[in-house]
Amino acid sequence: MAAMNLIAGDIGGTKSGLAWVRGDAASPRFERVYASAAFASADDLLRQFIADAGETAPPERFLLAVPGPVDTQRSRLTNLDWTVDAAALGQRFGGAAVRLVNDFEAAAAGVATLAPQEQLALNPRPVERDAVRVVTGAGTGLGLAFVVGAGQASRIFPSEGGHSDFAPADTRQMRLLDMLRARYGHVSWERVASGSGLDDLYRFCCTERGQDAGDTPIDGAALSKRAMAGDTAAEAALDFFVDLYAAWVGNVALLFQPRGGLYLAGGVSRHLRERLQAPRFMRAATDKGRMRGVVERTPIFLVTSERLGVAGAVTLGQLPSLRHSNSTSA
Repeated sequence: MAAMNLIAGDIGGTKSGLAWVRGDAASPRFERVYASAAFASADDLLRQFIADAGETAPPERFLLAVPGPVDTQRSRLTNLDWTVDAAALGQRFGGAAVRLVNDFEAAAAGVATLAPQEQLALNPRPVERDAVRVVTGAGTGLGLAFVVGAGQASRIFPSEGGHSDFAPADTRQMRLLDMLRARYGHVSWERVASGSGLDDLYRFCCTERGQDAGDTPIDGAALSKRAMAGDTAAEAALDFFVDLYAAWVGNVALLFQPRGGLYLAGGVSRHLRERLQAPRFMRAATDKGRMRGVVERTPIFLVTSERLGVAGAVTLGQLPSLRHSNSTSA
């Protein structure tokens, strides 16, 4: 196999990480993170990265992990107004081989690269070798992928499970569902358990308290600042988010029984690390009635690395199948 010359990328609704890998180097020769909203398209992002790397020509290969379903190597991205087409992108970059994968397919591949210090046990239980592993997580959206097998025999299956129907567990969550249904129509788990849903959670908590939420959209950082400043609605929204996110994680544990590990990724997950370590999170995750024990036996880890998606994209980009990817589906 010829020496690898690859750009691997993890495209996110908020941030995009890119790495340039050459030969058999253990680490990328150049890597950078960009604000996704600063670019009108993936083309613009990649051209900027190539220029920042000090290169005049693109590499022969690209592996891009994108936030959304990939159909015949084309994707209209969720939470980012881009459409990415692998074949068209390859033509614009000198006939390069381009492969698109779902962002959580890359995250799942990245789990195998994690060092012990890059994962934090939220529910420390024994990990079974060769058992099913799952990666889910709250970033701008809510992703999900699962892995069957181990090593070179492993297979990764991405999904859009985060867009499955949200199911309220109590009367307060039913009121939240009513509010969101009036606003969006269909209400998925992503609407309540991701960064994109934090503003709605805050506004709901303000309404519940008769408090004015204001007109400025609230992201995770702003919500945390308001909570630290004594805003009781902001504090309630963060607690509410933890309950909802934990309920989702518990559901994932029931669906897949991932005795090989259930890994929580995403920027929101990392940002709320202390809240996820608190007893409230696992208490809500295990609130599954007769199936409580299934969740209690599941090893659950918080991924603290910010490079999970990029590391996974590099891993997938090394696969020989990339050279044929423009004519296949992901």
